[in-house]
Amino acid sequence: MEWFDIIVMNAQETYVSSLSSLIENELRLLHNGQEVVAVRIEWSEKSAHIRGERFAIDHGAAVERKKVMEKLAEVLADHIIAVREPGLLRQLIVKEFKYETKEDIELIEGYCKQFLFGENGSGDAGAPISSEASRQRRKQLLVQRLSQYFEEHQRVFNLDGFLKFRLQDYLDELREVVEYAVDEYMMDRQYQEFISLLQYFVYIQEAKIPAAHLIHKGGHEFVILNDKLEPIDANEFDATFKLEVLEKDINFEDMIVSTLITVSPANIYIHTRDPEMTVIKTIRQIFEDRTTVCAYCRTCHSYLGEAKKQDQLSP
Repeated sequence: MEWFDIIVMNAQETYVSSLSSLIENELRLLHNGQEVVAVRIEWSEKSAHIRGERFAIDHGAAVERKKVMEKLAEVLADHIIAVREPGLLRQLIVKEFKYETKEDIELIEGYCKQFLFGENGSGDAGAPISSEASRQRRKQLLVQRLSQYFEEHQRVFNLDGFLKFRLQDYLDELREVVEYAVDEYMMDRQYQEFISLLQYFVYIQEAKIPAAHLIHKGGHEFVILNDKLEPIDANEFDATFKLEVLEKDINFEDMIVSTLITVSPANIYIHTRDPEMTVIKTIRQIFEDRTTVCAYCRTCHSYLGEAKKQDQLSP
């Protein structure tokens, strides 16, 4: 008795063999330690058939078939997420969002992975839920759709047709993820272009003061001092550069960067207990080898209080 016939169109032999082995291994023992399903592959000109036949059970066929199909739905759901989902995401990026270059596609795919699996961080507020919770939700959706299909169709299952025509809600979720990924990619590219412009401006400018001390007191509270540890007044300098902020209010990060570029110090000493803060990372990126991050020195002690020795700098 043949329980299922999974059709895979235009697939490579290694792919079909891998999927067949996965199904066989997962369905091998489902009834009191007895082998339930025998899986074999048949090839035609344009497709492969992964056929599962009832094996070694002589009673309770209806109940056993239900168990087999429930397990098969889980196996195929895991397979779609692990193997087919990356291709579906790439197809959306290329066909619907019209990205063609390898670099663009791979970067957007990276953001998709962040949103879907929490890789290399997670998305901003409002982005799709990342990590294992997202995967489990997608798996549950796929299992429901697969189980419904198996109830309506007794035997034949076209994997490619199912992905194309039976999973619109699942594909809509992937499409939403790609939209977020494209937005993040565009913002990051604009940010990098802006940083490159600031780097160039810093490069062509001559230093106006020997040093500046950026004191990070915590949170968004910063103080900028000169080499004599006196407050800097940017208005005293010839402001040949003014940071333009389009379509948003000036924030503290913009003001700090604008002030440092205006006074153009030869060296910037950053005194902080939080060197991974975004504005500090931005300043280090713009001013590059002009910057030194300090976590423990006399100036740190004066403004930031006692801290564990992590790095020493005595200006």
